[in-house]
Amino acid sequence: MAPVPIFIALADPTRCRIIELLQVGPSPVHRLAAEFDISRPAISRHLRVLREAGLIREEKSGRENHYALQAKRLAPVRNWLDKLAPAPAKKAVSAPVAKPAPAPVPDPVVEVMTDTPAPAKPRKSAPLSQMGFDF
Repeated sequence: MAPVPIFIALADPTRCRIIELLQVGPSPVHRLAAEFDISRPAISRHLRVLREAGLIREEKSGRENHYALQAKRLAPVRNWLDKLAPAPAKKAVSAPVAKPAPAPVPDPVVEVMTDTPAPAKPRKSAPLSQMGFDF
């Protein structure tokens, strides 16, 4: 079954960026908030979604809350994706295939030039009017 709660948590670019920031190591909320142009309460809501999905953990240290990535919790996503897209098959070594011979090129046609001029094209007369309708 697909790990839908994890995908829901990762369905927001801000939350994905928080995951990337926490990949380096734990961080207090004020450092995370400094990376974004949104309010601190908005960052806290994103952190809550990630925490409820089990992707991050919160540790209180005095007045600060530190957040850390739970990278092992991404394993169900990786496993599910691996089932959908199996590893590429190894190429079998086969005998070289002979290339077909190129098709023969026909001899070019040679035109003979004569001194006689080409016949003149007949002139077309002006079309007759059919009461304003040209058929």
